[in-house]
Amino acid sequence: MPSALTNAVLTYGLPLVFVVVLLEQLGAPIPAIPVLIVAGALSLDRDLSAWQVLLVAIVASLIADSVWFLLGRSQGQRVLKTLCRISLSPDSCVRQTESVFERWGMPSLLVAKFIPGFSTVAPPMAGATGAGIDEFLLYDGGGALLWAGAGVVAGLIFHRAIDRALAYLASFGSAAFALLGAGLVAFIAVKWWQRRRFYKVLRMARISVDDLRRLMDEGKSPIVLDVRTVKGRSLDPRRIQGAAVFDVDHIDDALRDLPRDREIVLYCT
Repeated sequence: MPSALTNAVLTYGLPLVFVVVLLEQLGAPIPAIPVLIVAGALSLDRDLSAWQVLLVAIVASLIADSVWFLLGRSQGQRVLKTLCRISLSPDSCVRQTESVFERWGMPSLLVAKFIPGFSTVAPPMAGATGAGIDEFLLYDGGGALLWAGAGVVAGLIFHRAIDRALAYLASFGSAAFALLGAGLVAFIAVKWWQRRRFYKVLRMARISVDDLRRLMDEGKSPIVLDVRTVKGRSLDPRRIQGAAVFDVDHIDDALRDLPRDREIVLYCT
């Protein structure tokens, strides 16, 4: 008895692969890899070409990533901030991406889709840095090939095991998919709770621009540390007068040498 996923791939074929990959790369919480794996497995003995599956997945990925790239080029830091507002991990949303970009540059797009959270943020980050569209399509296309190819090849290699696993799930009927759905909901709930806790702490520790200006005008001389990454400072060149630039990875060592009788304000992305 074939599973619901197998039936869906058999019924809708390449259009299903295109839509699922497109939606996932646009940021929807839809896992595309299982669809690619099943499509790869079915291509061995069904009327479904592995090369066509791979090509459709790459095209869908490039379309979605190009939308984010152009938004990043036109909106810059604003689109990145919007992504982090809706991200389930806002505390590391942009910083991790900036760190990877500073270390590897555009070639980081080759592995972006294998890193959770990096896939959606990397294309607008590339656009915001002013990268050329040709260079972006080259590396992003290569990354899409590696990512989609990994799913399709996994389906080709392990097709017998996948068939057995899907048949096993199908033997449980709707209960198996209800369990998988419950697991997904539980994961999102945990990330949502972590997100709320992070923002609660952030609001408690935040100081407004007006409050900082008032401290300066009153002669209290707060210590302002700019802990943005190099890429973050290049995307947003605005500076706070008198702020010292610190590497956040070594902030603990730096804080030991700062006076304890003055306010310390961290300025981040």
